Amino acid sequence: MLAALKSLFSTSKPKPEPPASRIGRLVYAIGDIHGRLDLFERMIEQVRNDEMARAERPLIVLLGDYVDRGPDSAGVLSRIMRLQDEAWCDVEVLLGNHEEALLKFLYTAQHGPAWVDYGGGSTLGSYGVALPVSRTDPAQWEETRKAFAEALPDDHLSLLKSMKYLLKVDDYVFVHAGVRPDLPLEEQGAETFLWVRGAFMASEKACDYVVVHGHTPEDEPADKRWRIGIDSGAYATGVLTAVRLRDVSRRIMQVRL
Repeated sequence: MLAALKSLFSTSKPKPEPPASRIGRLVYAIGDIHGRLDLFERMIEQVRNDEMARAERPLIVLLGDYVDRGPDSAGVLSRIMRLQDEAWCDVEVLLGNHEEALLKFLYTAQHGPAWVDYGGGSTLGSYGVALPVSRTDPAQWEETRKAFAEALPDDHLSLLKSMKYLLKVDDYVFVHAGVRPDLPLEEQGAETFLWVRGAFMASEKACDYVVVHGHTPEDEPADKRWRIGIDSGAYATGVLTAVRLRDVSRRIMQVRL
């Protein structure tokens, strides 16, 4: 009886919160650029000014989808290469599904119509390559593919081939689209990392890392415990989003036109 009364009137202790996710260096992750060199330049300037105030060498992580839809895909890739050569930062460049589509077309003309349907025409134009007159003529698509292969600088191709699918830094994982919540990361691959949406976006915790990603545009950046989404649809909205991470702190950064 006494034990029952003690149980009735005792207050249960709340479960302790898990420790906040940490990252051991200054990191700026930048979301989908999609040919908006103007916004990318502004974001680099904002990151540079922020970094100078903090007096710490940063790592810049680019989350993919540099090409298509916006007006200057070629200029964005050139700017990424120049950024890689600058002494004030380290740079990691991740592959997006739009870069994957570009590479597929570069080697197989039959991928051209699908790529153009979701923005590849603007990329071709940025390299001075015209679309085929007939969208259904395989021979014309092959001519366009050859023209693009000739117009694409070797260093741009090397950059595209060097891009990673995923990057881990302490408690964070950086990836273009996201991860599946039902599989260990080591069992996942390009199809997930470049394309996943539904299961990942619906999951409160998709893996044991905080996932920083782009790919799925959202009206507002998603700054959640286990997910940070920073695709703001720059090509259409004129807003490019990044997140600054250091220790346990996060700060969303945006530039707009």
